[in-house]
Amino acid sequence: MDVARRLGQWGRSWRPRQLLVAAMIMLILVVTAVDIMAPPDVHLEPFLVAAPAITASFAGARTTALVGGVAVAAQILVAGVRTTPLDLNHSAQIATLALMSVLATFFAHLRVKHVRQVTRLRSVAETAQRVLLRPIPRRIGPLCIASVYLAAEAEAQIGGDLYAAVRTDGGTRVIVGDVRGKGMEAVNEAALTLGAFRAVAHRQAELPALVLWLERALSSELTYPAAEAGRAEDEAEAESFVTAVVADIPDDKPVVHLVTCGHPPPLLLHDGRVTSLDMPAPAPPLGLTQFVGGAGEEPTVRTFAFGPGDTLLLYTDGVVEARDVSGVFYPLTGRLAGLPAGDPEALVDRLCADLLAYAGGCLGDDAAVLAISRSPALVPAAGRAGGGPPSAPPPPPGQAAPPS
Repeated sequence: MDVARRLGQWGRSWRPRQLLVAAMIMLILVVTAVDIMAPPDVHLEPFLVAAPAITASFAGARTTALVGGVAVAAQILVAGVRTTPLDLNHSAQIATLALMSVLATFFAHLRVKHVRQVTRLRSVAETAQRVLLRPIPRRIGPLCIASVYLAAEAEAQIGGDLYAAVRTDGGTRVIVGDVRGKGMEAVNEAALTLGAFRAVAHRQAELPALVLWLERALSSELTYPAAEAGRAEDEAEAESFVTAVVADIPDDKPVVHLVTCGHPPPLLLHDGRVTSLDMPAPAPPLGLTQFVGGAGEEPTVRTFAFGPGDTLLLYTDGVVEARDVSGVFYPLTGRLAGLPAGDPEALVDRLCADLLAYAGGCLGDDAAVLAISRSPALVPAAGRAGGGPPSAPPPPPGQAAPPS
């Protein structure tokens, strides 16, 4: 029993890479034994080069050199048993195997160097993502929040999708947006948008004023259309703008105030039902007002019921534009129906798993999801935060509240 236990511990202590190295050594031994026992006309020595070549794909230079040395020693052993290592044929095979082992060792060194560079770059990207998309606390005031960013490219960590939450004196303000385009320009413009939002979200008293401030800040910084810049390139590639939805969620009222700027409407989950919070007259995307008209006009704000136990889902178009193998778009509203609305983190986890499974594990565009629910235990009585009388009851979920 003690021997069996020790053997089990010894087996578990071996890592997959060590097992692969052992398999290469075993390959060399098997080829050597079979070659020695084979008829004189059968030569299996060329198979020995496979051992250092395969080792270079998963191990470092030292391990590859060791396996190559064992292979060369096995080649010399076979030559000595059959004839002599000084035979012209065997000498050529030994020299060739030694050269191939040296080349495999060199490529193993390059591979390890490249892996280290990629690891450092990934670390830098992760750090940049934490700076750009700062983690949103799970609880802000009376709100429970869960967020996720899904990159379309496997090695990408950041992109043009963005989200942020800022605490104000009487509530929480949230933005979810999507920068048109990809690459570093989209990252730069996402950083500009988030920086502007974080700088003034807690200063502007009214939501329309906040959106107008963002529009002015972005219009002066984002890339202008090619026709305005006088470029000869494709106008569609030079134009930049940001679609966004900005939400203001007061602490003392079970409502949410929304402004959408060319962005997909948020969804409200209430008692197993999913309602789209559509805006009759959404504002243009941020950065385009001066080109489409309406510069200086305050955007329309709509107020919807958002009570305890409800969940507000904000997302980017990478979610609804994901396709399955037949090219059908992801039916977000239908997939959310019946999901529990009280746990944002569980909702986001299930939604992301379902989205990736639907798209076959590969999204066509970056996607960001933000789920917000109001905790019943932390919601003050509506209209009583300042000691005044209770306000009128909120409208049914998904319907706009009457103007106050």
